[in-house]
Amino acid sequence: MMNPKISIGSWAFAFGPFAQSPWPFTRILQYAQQAGYDGIEINGFAPHPTPELYPTASSRQALLEEIQSYGLGISGYAPDFSSAPPDRCKQADYLELLRSYITFCTDLGIDTIRVDTVSPPSELSLEQYEDNFAHLALTWRASAELAAAKGIRIVWEFEPGFWLNKPSEVKRLVEAVNHPAFQVLFDTSHAYMSGVVGARQTGEKEICSGGIVEYAQLLQGHIGHFHLIDSDGTLHDEETSTHAAFGAGEVDFKAVLKELKPVVSVMEWWCVDFCFNAEVEEWGRQAVPFIRKAIKEAE
Repeated sequence: MMNPKISIGSWAFAFGPFAQSPWPFTRILQYAQQAGYDGIEINGFAPHPTPELYPTASSRQALLEEIQSYGLGISGYAPDFSSAPPDRCKQADYLELLRSYITFCTDLGIDTIRVDTVSPPSELSLEQYEDNFAHLALTWRASAELAAAKGIRIVWEFEPGFWLNKPSEVKRLVEAVNHPAFQVLFDTSHAYMSGVVGARQTGEKEICSGGIVEYAQLLQGHIGHFHLIDSDGTLHDEETSTHAAFGAGEVDFKAVLKELKPVVSVMEWWCVDFCFNAEVEEWGRQAVPFIRKAIKEAE
């Protein structure tokens, strides 16, 4: 039985077309409630909630109460690590940032922190690649230890626009970290672009002939969070996956949900991700009924 709570990522109202005039967080809460969402996944870039904007336990309690006043929960937190690329920065710098985010999440009752590799995909020498890979794995293992101590898990969102965007690389990295509090965030659009199109991969392309279902099967046992969005097979600004309207792209959600049911049915939250999409206000209203219908068809 698939009956997840469905959230929407607040970054959709802050990045790309909204960068010059981000929606205030309260407006997003109002929208999420009206559009039938159960919760919000918080973008950790100002002007949306950050540890600096909500520096005290009392200010965070007030934020939590505001979110709950709209009948909403929190599915996760996506903080800013842009100043500390984990494959090459000092581990201590990364962990210092992470500690502040863990405390923030603990105060808000959030149990999931989203991360990425920060660095863009690039052709590295074998020696440099292996050095960066080993450093990244050690940094994220130490991160998982810190998170686990507070009952929090870290989920890595792979995507075409960041380093390690081939299916085998994703599998290798999560296995190298080898910690139960470190898992993969499986985004249907990124999985299509990375695993089916092979977008922005360096060297020889690596694709999954069985589509995103095969990609998910490759990561069996390692998927800890789920983002839903369609893909039209293109990149946004030649950087990362275009997040298309549900039903307008290449993802067969009925088939995907049917095949991934054992994985995603146990998840409390699924998050809708309309990042960089100018039509999120309209298309975001259509997302919840679309997903609920796809669930029924896949059962």
